[in-house]
Amino acid sequence: MDLTFQSWMIPVGIVVVCLVLYKFVLRVFFGLVIVPEDKIGLVTKKFVLFGKQTLPEGRIIATNGEAGFQAQTLAPGVYFGKWIWQYSIDFQPFTVIPTGKIGLLLAKDGVELETGRILGRKVDCDSFQDAEAFLRNGGRKGRQTAIITPGSYRINTLLFNIELADMMIIPDNAVGVITTLEGNPLEEGQIAGKIVEGHNKFQDVDVFLQNGGYKGLQEQVILAGSYFLNPWFAKLEMVHMTEIPIGHVGVVISYVGEEGKDLSGAEFKHGNIVQKGSKGVWAEPLGPGKYPINPYIMKVELVPTTNLVLNWASARSESHQLDKNLSTITVRSKDGFPFNLDVSQIIHIPTNEAPKVIARFGNMVNLVSQVLEPTIGNYFRNSAQGSDVIAFLGTRKERQQSAKEHIGHVLEQYNVNGVDTLIGDIVPPESLMKTLTDRKLAEEQKITYETEKLAQETRQTLEKETAIADMQKEIVKADQGVVIAERIADASVKKAQGDANSVRLQATAEGDRLKLLANGEAEKTRLLAKAESEKIELLAKANAEQISLTGNAEAEKILAIGKSNAESYKLSVEAMGGNNFTQLKIMENIASQNVKIMPDVLIGGNGDAANGGISGLLGLQLLEQLQKKSVESVQNPEQQAGIDYKPENEQ
Repeated sequence: MDLTFQSWMIPVGIVVVCLVLYKFVLRVFFGLVIVPEDKIGLVTKKFVLFGKQTLPEGRIIATNGEAGFQAQTLAPGVYFGKWIWQYSIDFQPFTVIPTGKIGLLLAKDGVELETGRILGRKVDCDSFQDAEAFLRNGGRKGRQTAIITPGSYRINTLLFNIELADMMIIPDNAVGVITTLEGNPLEEGQIAGKIVEGHNKFQDVDVFLQNGGYKGLQEQVILAGSYFLNPWFAKLEMVHMTEIPIGHVGVVISYVGEEGKDLSGAEFKHGNIVQKGSKGVWAEPLGPGKYPINPYIMKVELVPTTNLVLNWASARSESHQLDKNLSTITVRSKDGFPFNLDVSQIIHIPTNEAPKVIARFGNMVNLVSQVLEPTIGNYFRNSAQGSDVIAFLGTRKERQQSAKEHIGHVLEQYNVNGVDTLIGDIVPPESLMKTLTDRKLAEEQKITYETEKLAQETRQTLEKETAIADMQKEIVKADQGVVIAERIADASVKKAQGDANSVRLQATAEGDRLKLLANGEAEKTRLLAKAESEKIELLAKANAEQISLTGNAEAEKILAIGKSNAESYKLSVEAMGGNNFTQLKIMENIASQNVKIMPDVLIGGNGDAANGGISGLLGLQLLEQLQKKSVESVQNPEQQAGIDYKPENEQ
């Protein structure tokens, strides 16, 4: 195993030694140099056998065979005569500029830069790959205007230092503002270099300089895209494109350009209005859209062309923010009360008047602060001083119209149309407000009381009418009741008449008692047929009639009975004789009336009343009266029968 390994290693070692010795031998005896395909050879000459040996003063790169760093490099390949004792060869990779980068070159050798310049102008040197050509063609020492773009280069790094820088990328909706560090000085009175042509958006520095480009801020801008800009030559600042929204115009104020002719007319005394491209306020404003404006040489003032609302109110501001510094107006009335009021002013600026407004005021903020704010504030302060608070509140509409006319007339002088003036909240002093509130409450209470009074009167009227209506029903009912009662009475009368006839017929046996009773009942029914009073009257009359008829019937009955008894007495007297009949009736009365035969008091002849008796004279007197009465009864049989007899002339 060991023998096999040794037998294998020995030939390999011999080959390696031979190759090393071969290369060394070739290098020593033939000056052979092999440059790989991915490298270049940087040559340093150690000495010169014949000719000039030292470099000119100030030079570090040899172009004529002098000792030192050689300008010429060795490209990939095989070279002879590069003896090891005379030349030192260093292999170096190609210079690679990656994508998205650029190569900036700093020359260590070359002609001195001209006074006032900071960059060496471009010379023909195959993109700095031919260092000898660079030096022979007058290449300048220091930073170079030319750059190398992405790719692989055989750059002699003994002459050039290479720095990588990013490509300049400008996104959409952005503008690149260029400031150059090299070029002619700006002309007096100018703030930016004029536009020159042919430099491919500042990417070809030498063309820019050859065409008279200026140092400093440039009028020309570059738009969205990628650019190979040399940062040693130009500084790039990205700004947003100028956007003019719908409903606005952009008035351009240019700080560069030639002095233009004033287009505003002799009547306009507040600045020049010039044509597009001249220095000053352009007469033609920009319409809605996006514009690549260099904000350092031009200023675009937005002017709203729609109706613009400005609020003098502490708690309210519009989105345009032009009224953010406006506040509620405080005024003082004629009677000394301070109070606050909010005001809104609507204005309109025509498109063709927008440049004049900007030329006069510079911007919209100045228009508001210098014209609108003092004009509107002073108008309402003056207006309030001529009136008391209550009158001011009561004439709000008239004052609003007057303010519109006055302020509109003032704004016309400033090329602004006053569309309308609106008075918002009016806030009187709290003490006065309380007084007004109390007064108003009292007035409202008065109205309330009057309304309640009317309501009560109406309610009373309603109740009265309702009662009348209710009573009307009762009246109708009563009227109908009367009619019904009358009909019932009529029916009752007819019935009573029938009953009376029936009673009268029956009165044959009992007299006319029943007839009279029936008539009384009929009269009573007739009286009930009327309303309450008439009904009672009818009933009373009916009762009276009934009593009368009944009395007559009874009287007739008694009379008939008396006549019958009298006739009987008369016959008895004639038959028995007067005295006998008298004695008979006395005895009947004594029997029927339980008269005592023997009196409790005896009549004595001596008149002695001590034993309870009555004197004889008195007893005889009484007896005589009794006999007399009996005789009278016999003589007047009608009285004896119980009839109140009177002579016919007294009846």
